[in-house]
Amino acid sequence: MESVKIGNRWIGDGHPAYVIAEMSANHAGSIDRAKEIIHAAAEAGADCIKIQTYTADTLTIDCNNRYFNIENGTWEGENLYHLYEKAFTPWEWQQALKEEAEAVGIDFFSTPFDKTAVDFLEDMNVGFYKIASFEMVDIPLIEYVASKGKPIIMSTGMGTTEEIGEALDAAHRMGNDQIVLLKCSSAYPAVSDQMNLSTIPDMKKQFRVPVGLSDHSMGSLGATVAVALGANVIEKHFCISREIENPDAGFSMTPEEFRKMVQDIRAAEAAIGTPMYGPSEQEKNSIVFRKSVFVVADVRSGDVFDESNLRVIRPGYGVKPKYYKDILGKTALCDIERGTPFDFTMIR
Repeated sequence: MESVKIGNRWIGDGHPAYVIAEMSANHAGSIDRAKEIIHAAAEAGADCIKIQTYTADTLTIDCNNRYFNIENGTWEGENLYHLYEKAFTPWEWQQALKEEAEAVGIDFFSTPFDKTAVDFLEDMNVGFYKIASFEMVDIPLIEYVASKGKPIIMSTGMGTTEEIGEALDAAHRMGNDQIVLLKCSSAYPAVSDQMNLSTIPDMKKQFRVPVGLSDHSMGSLGATVAVALGANVIEKHFCISREIENPDAGFSMTPEEFRKMVQDIRAAEAAIGTPMYGPSEQEKNSIVFRKSVFVVADVRSGDVFDESNLRVIRPGYGVKPKYYKDILGKTALCDIERGTPFDFTMIR
């Protein structure tokens, strides 16, 4: 599996998980709040801030028939066009937001939803792209994004293996192999027992690309477990406060929660470590508490070792217990005091 380079960071096995803070609609219509989110995300340990580039008109049409009204879920009762009007990030902000991210030292990228958004982001010289789960079936869009020759992080919520394969093929047709897939539950918020995080290592095996998690569940458990299962990227919605009303607040993380998640992720990575056997540095001082062979009764020169004067006990200063049976029946070469670790120089 090839790693993918984004800016100065490699994404893939053997590298720390790349943590993305998704702003989405959490700016709630304020560019100052959007900039505050960028600063808070950087302080909370995010590697990257992500926004979305669309307008209501580039994503759908203004129509009020039943096809365009949401009947259940988080946005029940909303009309698609009016929801996107409330949620979109004004395009005239986006260059300033990119500069703000660069100023605080984190990466910046966006999800385009049509060709005009891609062209706009190309003019901004955005370094990589996101494909949203719902757009994974928009093969013409994927081809157009891939044609720009930049890395793509693609969410796969609701995707079958066939659909994921078709999306990858679309990118490959354009000569772009710089793809990262994200396992995603496209429910808002996602329910933990329906996240099926074991899909992450399976996706790696099937598609041979780095795989991460776009996490819409509450809390950091899903993200931490995903990293333990090999996730190379974690994406979480990020807000200043869930009290600030907007379409995404209900399933977004606050700065304190996000910081805790990043700490948990880094702790999980440290605990995973690398395959090793034998004592760790921390364990070396504990070796002496293993069992070994000890003389447990006073022995005179010429005495025979048997179960009455020789035992396997703690601590571990004598020879290893595997030699115990070989020593039984041997003759002592010298006087030995009770409590002495056995050594082969004691027998002939």
